[in-house]
Order: sequence, then structure tokens, then C-alpha cells
Amino acid sequence: MIFDFLTANWFEIVAAALAITYLILAMQQNILCWAAWIISSIMYLFVMFSAGLYMESGLQIFYIVMGIYGWIQWNNRSSKNNLTVSTWPIINHIYILLILIVLVTFSGLILSNLTEAVSPYIDAFTTWGAIIATYMVAKKILENWYYWFVVDFVSVFLFLSRELYTTALLFSIYIILVIFGFIAWRKSMRLENA
Repeated sequence: MIFDFLTANWFEIVAAALAITYLILAMQQNILCWAAWIISSIMYLFVMFSAGLYMESGLQIFYIVMGIYGWIQWNNRSSKNNLTVSTWPIINHIYILLILIVLVTFSGLILSNLTEAVSPYIDAFTTWGAIIATYMVAKKILENWYYWFVVDFVSVFLFLSRELYTTALLFSIYIILVIFGFIAWRKSMRLENA
């Protein structure tokens, strides 16, 4: 009974609204983005589990932890440690993509052989891709927006396949907002380096 309450359509809508709030605040580099992120992640934990997306539901636990980590990272405002937008060298991205391939393959095999998970490889890709992109947001790495664009695009189709229409719409909106986020962070980085 309580689980039905936590997976009702309005519950998913509120979780999606908080997720959009997170992204808009993150684009502005507003620390309150992490509070919206944590609450949305708690709500989405139930939504994803009920949809049979076990990697995505596990991802929500990671999101909660990263929300706390992100808050701490962004809250450290001492002049010595002020976190500013930066970029990674290409070699970091090559390493990350190789790690992503291994993690997706391994997780997809486990999910497909040991569970009745839906779309195990796609679920694993969106989960591990989101983990990487989330870490990059917490560190204010500009290229996080590229990663989010790909993860969000794939996620739209994953959520449509599970009839999570509100969440699919959320991720469609994310695709658009990611572009604006990239522009805002790039501008911020240029101003910080001027």
C-alpha cells in the first residue's frame, strides 16, 4: 500500500519537478541545487525500483551520496580552495570511456544473467554514465554537459520503454537544458580565467 503511494504518477511528477529545479540551479552554480537533487533522488529510488530498473534505482542511492558530496565541494569557499569551472585533458576522457565500456559490459552481463532487469545494458550504460557525469558536476568539470547530453538522450528511450512518460519528458527537457548549462558554465569559466 505505501509502495503504491510512493510510485503514483503525482509522485513521479514531483520528483521530476525537483530534478528540473536541480538542473536550473546547477546551471547557475547555486548550491541549493544539491538539496533539490537529494530529495528528487530519494523519490526516484522508489519510482525506478517499481519500474524494474534496478541499476537506475541503485543509481539514486549514489545520487543521494553525491548530493551530499557536491554540497560539501561547492560549499568550500575558502580563497585557497574555491572550486571553479575547469576542463579535463583528452586523456582523462579516454580513460573514462574505457572504464565505462568495462563497467557497462560487466554490469549488463550480471543483470542479464542474474536478474529479470529490463534492458540491462542500456540500464547499465545510463547508470554508469550518470555516475561519471555526476562526479564531474561535483568537481565543476565543464565537459560533464557532453556526458549528460548522451546519457539523457539514451535515457529518454529507456524510460519510454517502461512507460515512465513523465520521466521521459523530464529527460527530454534535460537535453535542452544541458545545452544552456554548457553555455553558462563555459561563460563562467572564461570570466573566472579572465
